[in-house]
Amino acid sequence: MPVAAARLARVAEGSSPSAATIQPAWVRIAHWLNALAAVLMMLSGWRIYDASPVFQGFSIPTGVTLGGWLGGALQWHFAAMWLLFFNALFYLAMNLVTGRLWSKFFPLSPRAILHDLGEALKGHLSHADPARYNAVQKFAYLFVMLDIAILIISGLAIWKSVQFPLLRELMGGYDRARVVHFCAMALLAGFIVVHLTMVALVPRSLLTMIRGR
Repeated sequence: MPVAAARLARVAEGSSPSAATIQPAWVRIAHWLNALAAVLMMLSGWRIYDASPVFQGFSIPTGVTLGGWLGGALQWHFAAMWLLFFNALFYLAMNLVTGRLWSKFFPLSPRAILHDLGEALKGHLSHADPARYNAVQKFAYLFVMLDIAILIISGLAIWKSVQFPLLRELMGGYDRARVVHFCAMALLAGFIVVHLTMVALVPRSLLTMIRGR
């Protein structure tokens, strides 16, 4: 009887299993699909880059590329491209429909970003509430959303340059679109490195993205 009463009390206080969910299933699925697509696109994209370098004298080590040859890399790249594109659409739509975009990532200000960045560098930034993002996290996630959008747009301008002249001109022409695409890819790679570092420092964030709680 006391056990049953305790369970009822926890439910009444809002600590039921559903209330404890931090990352809903659709967020976790979209996150891991996005991670898979991003890694595949980067590794295959580096092989494509080596076939026709944007920056002369700079190439990517073959050991960290995917595809084995240009044709194979293109097949991997296009397959991952569609996964990234539709998954990004799904993630953005769900964030808008559920209101998660505004509740999780806003409000946000330059002052808050600088303050939390300074606290993080000093090791004073608290991670007591995994359900809430600090200002640096908000900025980083919004940045990577924008970066992926630029990757998709510049990629289309390169892949279908004739069919999408407006996108090509928006990028400053075909050659500049390649530069934009490479730089956006480099920024995404940098984000992944920082993200993995933060996960290593706060490992429970990984468990949250796996279990949702």
